[in-house]
Parts: sequence; structure tokens; C-alpha cells
Amino acid sequence: MTEPVRSLDARYYTDPSVFAAECRGLLARTWQFGCHVSDLAEPGAYQTFEIAGESLFAIRGRDDVIRVFYNVCQHRAHQLVEGSGTTRVVVCPYHAWTYELTGELRAGPNIKAIEGFDKSTVCLTEVRSEEFLGFLFVNLDPDAQPMEDWFPNARAELSEWLPHWADLKPIQWVDIPERCNWKVSVENYSECYHCSLNHPTFASGVVKPETYDIQPQGMCLRHTTECQSLDDMTYDIHSGFDHYDEYSSWFLWPMFSFQVYPGNVLNTYHWRAIDAENVVVWRGWYSVDGVDDPKIRALAQQDRETTVEEDIHLVESVQRGLKSRGYRPGPLVVDPCGGVNSEHPILHLQRWMREAIDG
Repeated sequence: MTEPVRSLDARYYTDPSVFAAECRGLLARTWQFGCHVSDLAEPGAYQTFEIAGESLFAIRGRDDVIRVFYNVCQHRAHQLVEGSGTTRVVVCPYHAWTYELTGELRAGPNIKAIEGFDKSTVCLTEVRSEEFLGFLFVNLDPDAQPMEDWFPNARAELSEWLPHWADLKPIQWVDIPERCNWKVSVENYSECYHCSLNHPTFASGVVKPETYDIQPQGMCLRHTTECQSLDDMTYDIHSGFDHYDEYSSWFLWPMFSFQVYPGNVLNTYHWRAIDAENVVVWRGWYSVDGVDDPKIRALAQQDRETTVEEDIHLVESVQRGLKSRGYRPGPLVVDPCGGVNSEHPILHLQRWMREAIDG
């Protein structure tokens, strides 16, 4: 008789040393969201962000190419920029060493006095990056496979659901702190086993839970479902695009997800791990040209007051339970047929999580 697959031991979610190992390894070797390219609209526009404890910045060059660099001067390690802005050249605030937008050293006070120094040998350290439908992702591993290899067909599928993606800009970012390990939150997002019991608005007003399924697609978990009667939607869904009457989601391991609501409305999740027991979920909503669309605002508010608030209580309770001396990892409910009442996506997630720590 085959033994059932059991959930991960609690230490994977509570042990600070596991989190430290993830920062050194997993988060430094996977594709991580940096910023939206609308933040880099003109040459010289830059945006800073942090990945795996490293300060980075993205900047658009005069050649219209976006590059990502470690945010550190090659002279004596001062950080180069803060926040966001626009600059003609990158100037270190410490000793005024100056870099072109392409990262090459341009000048520095009295550097001609250095005998034998060739400034062409100095350049900011570039980080692997890819633009994905208007979103900039980075990977600290210079040998990482391209995103298409990681998430096959996700870009093409999303383009079908979001044919207007190039015109979309953020209308709202919402920070949602959760007192739990980032993996607890990601697992909760990646199954609908709990939806009917815990998300009445989502389960009765958006999706048909009995049709909900999640299947792996490379390192992507692809959510598909039929929708409830669209006559009862709280906003006008008619967009003129295909898939206007559908809901779908693409979770890109390990910390980002695209959701498309009926009406071709884009919503994103970005998990930002703080420590072993805290994560901030950065929720984004988008509209054409970033116009303040009342329909999207209303949908975002409804989602925040229902599904999001409900999930906060769930994941924080799980984190408390994981610290109980009475917890023993139970079996995952893995149905070979898949479906809403199967935890097969958690099986895949936990395998990825275990491999990231244990190899």
C-alpha cells in the first residue's frame, strides 16, 4: 500500500535558518519581479528595488534598452541611487564617479592621476533581466534559463487574455502585510480546496468552484475555471476582447501571479518575504494608460474587503498552528483527476520548496 504524501515539516515555514538559506539560494536563482516598465518611460528613468537582500536599479538607456544593475559604485561601494527618478548620467554621491546609462564608467575626479588605469575596464555589474508583458523580472543567476523555459506558453496565453497589455499601467498598488511565512501565503493562493467554505463572494459571484482546476505548466501553476452567471457581476465586464467572460490565473514560481478577471481586468500578486514569519503581498490593479477607472476601483475594493481579508485570517492561523507542538504534517489530498478538491498543486509547490532547501 502506497503511503500518502504528507505536507512539509513545520520547520520549512518557521525556522529562520531555512529562510536565510532561501535568501542565499532560491530567491537569488529564480525570476523575481522588479518593477513595471511604465516606471521607466523615458531615457534616464530609473527605479530601485531589492531582490534577495541585494539593492538593484533598473534604468532605461538612450538606446531605449532597459538594463538592471547592482546598486553599488565600483569605486568604494557606495550605493548609487535611491527610490526613483530621472538622470542624465549616474553619479555616485560619495566621490562623484560618473557612469553612463549603459553602466560604463564615464569619469571620476582626478582618475587620470592613476598610472596605467583604463576606465574602460570599469563597469557597473549588470543583472539578468527580461520584460514580460510590461513587467520587468530579474534573476541574479547569470546562467538562468529564459522565462519562456521556466513558464512555457504563459506569455502567449496572457497575451490572448490581455491583448491590450502594452497600454496597461498601474492604477493602484496595495500593500497587504500577512503575519505568516511567504510559502503559507503562496500555498493558500495555489489551491481552491478552501474556496467554497471561506470565500463566499468569490465562489458565488466570480468562479464556479466545481470547475476550478490548477495544473503545472513548467514552473507555472495555471488556474482555469468557468465563471458564475455574469449577469450578477458587480461591474460591466464587456470589453470587446476575447475571454471577456472568463477568469484565469498564472502563478510564476516562486513569488508572482497574474490574474485576469472577467472584462479582461488585470490584477497581480507580488509576494515580498520579510522574514521567516512575515510577508507583504503587493497587490496591483491596472487600466489602460493608468486611467482612474471606477469599475476597477470598485472591483479592487470588493476583493480587498472579501477574499483578501478572508485569506489574511486563514494564513495567519496556519502560521500560528505550524508553531504548535501538537502539529504533525497531515496527508495532502491528491486526486489523480485534479479538480477543486485536490491539493495536487500543493504537491508540486512543496516539492519545489523542498528542493530549494534540501537540493
